[in-house]
Amino acid sequence: MEINTVAILGGSGFIGRNICQLLAAEGYRARVATRDRERAKEQLILLPTVDVIELDVHDPQALREFVRGSEAVINVVGVLHDGRGTGSFQAAHVELARKVVAACRERGVRRLLHMSALNAAPDGPSRYLRSKGEAENIVRSSGLEATLFRPSVVFGREDTFLNLFAQLLRFSPFVVLACPGARFQPVYVEDVAAAFVRSLTDPASIGRSYDLCGPGVYTLRELVEFVGVATGRRRPVIGLNDTLSYWQAFAMELLPVKLLTRDNYHSMKADSVCDCAFPFGIAPVALEAVAPSYLAQNTPRSRYQRLRGRAGRNDSVNRES
Repeated sequence: MEINTVAILGGSGFIGRNICQLLAAEGYRARVATRDRERAKEQLILLPTVDVIELDVHDPQALREFVRGSEAVINVVGVLHDGRGTGSFQAAHVELARKVVAACRERGVRRLLHMSALNAAPDGPSRYLRSKGEAENIVRSSGLEATLFRPSVVFGREDTFLNLFAQLLRFSPFVVLACPGARFQPVYVEDVAAAFVRSLTDPASIGRSYDLCGPGVYTLRELVEFVGVATGRRRPVIGLNDTLSYWQAFAMELLPVKLLTRDNYHSMKADSVCDCAFPFGIAPVALEAVAPSYLAQNTPRSRYQRLRGRAGRNDSVNRES
């Protein structure tokens, strides 16, 4: 079946926006479901073939209407911390996957692309990975023409991973780091988006699951040190042992903003790395080729230059007036 219109759940998020941009560039029509249409519209307004629709994706009836008329559905909804209601792992990963499958079946949508995570498994070391594993089983047993994607940590200009470290280094004279030896293989967000879009026209991807990793493996300590160099804020990194890492996660879990939880600690027990080739002939971009350009925008020098630029423009306006 030829695919022209794609319904996207999570299309206004970090990864979803990149998928929408590539779909638009490739000539697809995309329908994006969101709770806040105005906010999402601002992010996607420059994409002429993207329609933003406000609805609750957890409402089965609304979800069935949303996928109507689409030839494919992409689900990239996910949460990193276990919350309440629709923000819980169970609701956002497991129950939503079940609802998406039911909506596709009822509306005759055969093609489904599903975002999972590296190391996802029903018996995984964390609730996050177990919920992702349960969702995978639901999608695999759906009878739909499904493809699953399992990335390592995803980096890019608006990521919440490297940028978080950049903010921490800005305000802290040193870093006390849990799980410093945890290993990651960061993958560029545009490479992830390309894998999703290319699979739409590749029949061989149906029924497949793809691990998505970049070309380099780093420990968490190495990633923090990399961000320090890129931002000009090198800080001493104090790595904690396993016991202290757990108790740091427990303490930070009590904060209003959860930077680290015990579930994150358990997730990091499994190295987020893979040894397979990147699919669809895509040559994955190295962290060093992209990240310094956006991390450098957080340096004191870059902020100074932006302030000078603004002051120059304001001064020009004042002289003209």
